Amino acid sequence: MPPKKAVEAEPSAARFGRAGNSLKMGLVGLPNVGKSSLFNLLTAQSVAAENFPFCTIDPNEARCAVPDERYEWLCKVWQPPSEYPAYLQCTDIAGLIKGASEGAGLGNAFLSHIQAVDGIFHIVRAFESDEVVHVDDSVDPIRDLETIQGELCKKDLAYVLGQRKAREADVRKNPTMKLPPLFFSVMDAVQEMLENNVGIASKADWSAPEVEKINELIPSCITTKPIIYCVNLSKRDYLRKQNKWLVPIKNWIDAHGGGVMIPFSVEYEQELWANRANPVADAAPSVLPRIIKVGYKQLNLMYYFTAGEKEVRCWTVRKGALAPQAAGVIHSDFERGFIKAEVVAFNDFKELSEGDKRGMAKVKAAGKYRQEGKTYVVQDGDIIHFQFNVTNKKK
Repeated sequence: MPPKKAVEAEPSAARFGRAGNSLKMGLVGLPNVGKSSLFNLLTAQSVAAENFPFCTIDPNEARCAVPDERYEWLCKVWQPPSEYPAYLQCTDIAGLIKGASEGAGLGNAFLSHIQAVDGIFHIVRAFESDEVVHVDDSVDPIRDLETIQGELCKKDLAYVLGQRKAREADVRKNPTMKLPPLFFSVMDAVQEMLENNVGIASKADWSAPEVEKINELIPSCITTKPIIYCVNLSKRDYLRKQNKWLVPIKNWIDAHGGGVMIPFSVEYEQELWANRANPVADAAPSVLPRIIKVGYKQLNLMYYFTAGEKEVRCWTVRKGALAPQAAGVIHSDFERGFIKAEVVAFNDFKELSEGDKRGMAKVKAAGKYRQEGKTYVVQDGDIIHFQFNVTNKKK
């Protein structure tokens, strides 16, 4: 039996990686594990997914609409001519093989593609098939996990050693320049972890100053990125929720820093997609919406809504964004000339408006329509109207 579904933990306040609203998830794995097929399903595109190790060479990029019943409800209520959901940007990266960090299989280029994304969907193969060859001639997800982990750690180690050497060389050239003690403690700890094939994010007790120092010194490390493990099963195993590898995979993940594990089946998802015009009654639902939502969440992203006669739109911001920052996503003038945000929580609007777009009066009468200032932390699902004023300065 598969392990019980774990509660997906909220991202911590001190986070590795770059700050921003336009963040990407990359699909990573060995060749022929179902990576490009999953990418095709997520993005509804037709990218080559051949039974050949290096079918994908240049990374394919696309946007996946984030499913949200709240957004769909607002569109139904307002029925605007323009509708804009939130999107998760995804990149399909070519399959890695053992020795990639040393250039095997065009590995250095592929690892650089992983450095360019902000989070990872790690696709793990747990299905047998004579028609789809495994690059190592046998199916062993634990071995595959170790292979990918090892290559990512080796790539990071080479990068960390290079950055450290460059910083220390700068100090030797400039005697007045000194490196702080935190530099040495952080770099020593990171180097030791990577030399032992342990990812940087596996250490759960990094302090906020240490995280900030890592982001400053070695911002392109791969093993600081959040990872979602997508385990590709046969249709039969997925529907019966049984596979001999699920528990060992979960145990491996827990022993390597933890992370979300999502069992799925490319075979079954392709069948659902092919029959979408005539869906089978009582068929097991697609897991693709969950994969997209979890990917979006792991990047520490959320969105607020603007809704009206002309359009309903989701605006992506980082969790913890203040009202002026959220306004700036619409236009820089909104942030520069921010006056206030008129806010109602989605659940309050849905309950009090009773599905009537003219129901905002009821929301106001109930005291749920708020005016917030510059220090307001925007919440996921807020419906916001911004007031701003920008005056051109006289020369």
